[in-house]
Amino acid sequence: MNADNIKSQMRKGYLEYCILLILKKKPAYTSDIISELKDAKLIVVEGTLYPLLTRLKNGELLDYRWEESTQGPPRKYYEMTAQGHTFLDDLESAWEEINNVVKKIKEESTNPGGE
Repeated sequence: MNADNIKSQMRKGYLEYCILLILKKKPAYTSDIISELKDAKLIVVEGTLYPLLTRLKNGELLDYRWEESTQGPPRKYYEMTAQGHTFLDDLESAWEEINNVVKKIKEESTNPGGE
């Protein structure tokens, strides 16, 4: 069994959640999203991010607006929709549940029998 494969699958599972958490704060340009993810030690390239943003937009969780730029062409800023906020609330509940399960199992495995 390869740990890298499992880590990759786990990463895919929480990447969309992280993107929505970033966009919950404020609308963002793609490079801003990548920069925030990088600051959090989650390295993502544009080729990975764009399909995710498109999927979230097609799912009506995100919308975008064009904003003129002083340094080149207009920029596409992504923002969460009302449906996106509701979805994020659901993800946050699921994340807490998963975290609690893993934490409980870890505690029990390091302290067998509750001693």
